[in-house]
Amino acid sequence: MAWPHVILAVMMLGGLLPAKAAEPTPAEVFQKEAAAKYAAADQAKSTVVTGKDGWLFFSYELRSMSVGKFWGPDAVAVNRVAKPEVADAIPAILDFKRQLDAADITLIVVPVPAKAAIYPDMFTTAITTPEPRVDITHQAFYKVLAEKGVTVLDLTPVFLKQRAAGGPALYCKQDTHWSSAGCAVTASELAALLKDKPWLKPVARRKLEMIAKEIEITGDLWTMLNNPDLTKEKLPIQVVQERTKDGLAPFKPWRESPVLLLGDSHTLVFHAGEDMLASGAGLADHLALQLGFPVDVVGVRGSGATPSRINLLRRGDNLAGKKAVIWCFSIREFTEGQGWRLVPVIK
Repeated sequence: MAWPHVILAVMMLGGLLPAKAAEPTPAEVFQKEAAAKYAAADQAKSTVVTGKDGWLFFSYELRSMSVGKFWGPDAVAVNRVAKPEVADAIPAILDFKRQLDAADITLIVVPVPAKAAIYPDMFTTAITTPEPRVDITHQAFYKVLAEKGVTVLDLTPVFLKQRAAGGPALYCKQDTHWSSAGCAVTASELAALLKDKPWLKPVARRKLEMIAKEIEITGDLWTMLNNPDLTKEKLPIQVVQERTKDGLAPFKPWRESPVLLLGDSHTLVFHAGEDMLASGAGLADHLALQLGFPVDVVGVRGSGATPSRINLLRRGDNLAGKKAVIWCFSIREFTEGQGWRLVPVIK
């Protein structure tokens, strides 16, 4: 008999019975999981969260992904360490853009997505697929910047598409940084943004080639975990070298290059060697391969927000000869860094 169902439906439509609660979105599930796992790690005085299949995640990056809106009036409340007056990234980004605009220099802001945003299913069993994207707060922030005239390379959809296509992982399992493969994908996207610039044409090209290798790394998360029984990660890298009369050889960044790569250790990993895991296989190297000439690099192992621009200021050359600045840093900078000071790079 259908009458009870009809009566129930009428009661629900009439507001006499509460409607069924909406299912949480993947982004909401992710945010809740990130907050819970950060809290558990903090309670255990650990900075590493262990995921599936050997994936390790940095607890402070998870915190950054869990706090919600981090700009405007909300910046002070969610920034973990910055002073209130420099907690919001937007004024500093717009100020830097204004300086570069006045010097006819293109700015491209490249926030590096959280590892867990690209591999959420490796971070928690509560999510079984990487799509739809879970970093919707960052997506909204990039829209705000775009509305203010800032060019932002939003890598999340690019990386999710690349992950779905298969191939090497875009991030290291045992390190906080992206992989050499992630650098290569990013370089390709950046080259596409720059390819029609008229100042590119007269720049002399060099013969650069890529060779594949496999290396073992001592990742920073592996070190933080302090478990010597855990086997170190091996991963493929794509090394870029210059073809000379004597064969392939490493090449150095070019101080006079019209393209400057600025930022945190994501500009140095797989490029600078030693604690940066390898050399010749980072973002600067792959960008050189794509453009046909080396780029200039001002990268710091600490914060890419303010210290990198201070290092640029210390050069004292007002960015003479530069045509494009690529500002690359982890999304952690928005809530976990020392803040966003205004720096008069060009005077």
